[in-house]
Amino acid sequence: MIALMRRFLNTWVARVFFLVLVVAFGAWGIGDMIRTLLTGGASSTAVATIDGQAIEGAAFQDQFQRALGQVQKALGGQQASPLIRREIAQRTLDQMVAQVLLEREVRRLGIAVPDPALREAVFTIPAFRGPNGQFDRTRFNAILANNNLSEASFLALMRADMAGRQVQEAVRAGAVVPPILLAQAFDVAEETRIASMVTLPFDAAPAPPAPTEAQLRRFYALHPKRYSTPELRRVRVVVLSTETIAHGLDIPEADLRAYYAAHKSDYVTPDKRSVQVIVAPAAAAAQALAAQWKGGADWAAMQAAAAKAGATATELDAATAADVPSPELAKAVFAAPAVGAISDPIKTPLGFDVIRVTAITPGSSRDFAQVRGSIHDIIAQQRAGAAIYKDANAVEDQLAGGTPLDKLKTGLGLAAVEGTLDAQGLTPAGQPAPIPGPPALRTALIDAAFHATPGEPPHLTEVPGTGGAPSSYYAVSVLHVAPKAAKPFDGVTAQVTADWTRAMRVRAQNEAATTLLRAVQQGQPMGEAARPAGATVQTSPPIGRQANPPAGVPAELVGPLFSLKPGQVTMVQTPTAFVVAQLARVQEPDPKADPAGYGRLRDSLLGAEANDIEVSFVDGLRQRAHPKINTAQIEGAIRP
Repeated sequence: MIALMRRFLNTWVARVFFLVLVVAFGAWGIGDMIRTLLTGGASSTAVATIDGQAIEGAAFQDQFQRALGQVQKALGGQQASPLIRREIAQRTLDQMVAQVLLEREVRRLGIAVPDPALREAVFTIPAFRGPNGQFDRTRFNAILANNNLSEASFLALMRADMAGRQVQEAVRAGAVVPPILLAQAFDVAEETRIASMVTLPFDAAPAPPAPTEAQLRRFYALHPKRYSTPELRRVRVVVLSTETIAHGLDIPEADLRAYYAAHKSDYVTPDKRSVQVIVAPAAAAAQALAAQWKGGADWAAMQAAAAKAGATATELDAATAADVPSPELAKAVFAAPAVGAISDPIKTPLGFDVIRVTAITPGSSRDFAQVRGSIHDIIAQQRAGAAIYKDANAVEDQLAGGTPLDKLKTGLGLAAVEGTLDAQGLTPAGQPAPIPGPPALRTALIDAAFHATPGEPPHLTEVPGTGGAPSSYYAVSVLHVAPKAAKPFDGVTAQVTADWTRAMRVRAQNEAATTLLRAVQQGQPMGEAARPAGATVQTSPPIGRQANPPAGVPAELVGPLFSLKPGQVTMVQTPTAFVVAQLARVQEPDPKADPAGYGRLRDSLLGAEANDIEVSFVDGLRQRAHPKINTAQIEGAIRP
């Protein structure tokens, strides 16, 4: 029925019908949007306008969805809350407005990007390079196709970005870090502290007396989450990704061989040789240098002799034949019989050359049979990327028409699974559920399965790809829910006993650490205070504010330690112990002793200052342009 309605909406009859409705609503006083259009205001689909230039809702939603996908991936696949969605939407809008403002400023200043500069910039993008490190037209076309970009539109985006960066770099060039600020920041960043530490491991505490059943039952009752089975859901899932589509593709042999022929250089590694070369202006000088070299002179002596004779000494390291300056020299280098052989003078366009090969790295070549499998995977992935959106639309149409997941038509590159799992994606046996597709899709699918209602009609959900990869899709139906339930006490008695015993040991070490802390606070030396607990005092290595402290220093100690004055004491709990630490001394950093670290901090502060200047610059452009924001359109675009 829904599919029939969709076909109807695409007919001219439907369009005329809705045009009549628009006119009717306008007659009733709901024609503000049309009047706005006629008077040069924002369109009904624009999320913002800047002096008549609109940022359309479709473009905004596309960028918003990309940013949302990245955030949800960072959250482990969890769905973003409404608050997070609004924050992402605001940042996306700010970026798009800033881009428009920057483009306007570029036009005002008359900045242009020449075609050669644009070409060079495209060729240096790593994603467009093949296995040989050179620009790969096939890869370039595939990435653009996966992102729904034509070459012209991509180059236009690149040109605009390069022009904008010229303005940004000019603005950022005004950043300056005052020396006094840099010195103070270095003192804070590089200051280190040394502490006296006493560690009281939980496992080192004496074993408590055997618990009574009443104690165990009380502990069991106080920790119900520990002794419960998780909620389990039986689900039926279909996944559509480039991997699932590629798995079923049959690539003709002719296509595989054609790809190999077009990319043969990717499968051939040329011979490489390292060579020492002396270039003399005359044959006699070259002959004399060759004789001296063959007589046993080392490279340092030959460099000095070459300089004295008006010759040039140079080295080529791991060079291919194409890297050698002249064909004549290349022929001689790669004809040398062995490492260490010294040639007679060779006539080249640069003069008379004498060479000594110092290393030989043989090349390699993989024939078609060796790489057939990888070529099949490359072509299958490319074709899957081109087919996935069409297949996704076909699946979505079937689901919209009420087709259950187990009745979907075959031949659409789908992978289907059915099974029982918990909210962590584990089966009842504790193994990861065999869900096909990339990790981000797996995480999103599991989260959706535990937010769905049993019997709710499935719908196709998109999971944006990363790094230029196509999106993947899933649909899930919940067949049955087994709620979490408490495990019988008799079935978990051993686990409860172990947990209770550990809790008693943690309590005992907590009391010992607290006693030690109070004793030191009252003036008792650390070593003397630690003796009743049977512990020893250790002196820490210098501890900085970095996230990864030195070995033997718990991360939990770093923050509290930098809040102390010398002689003061603190106590922290780690996953395995309590640690009592007394600040022994503070070590002030010396910029002269660490010029590299001082330079890195200066560059970091300079970058932060440049960022602030750039933000202020864009804010000034914004205040001058007064962009108009369509809040209602934004809310509609970000609604789940």
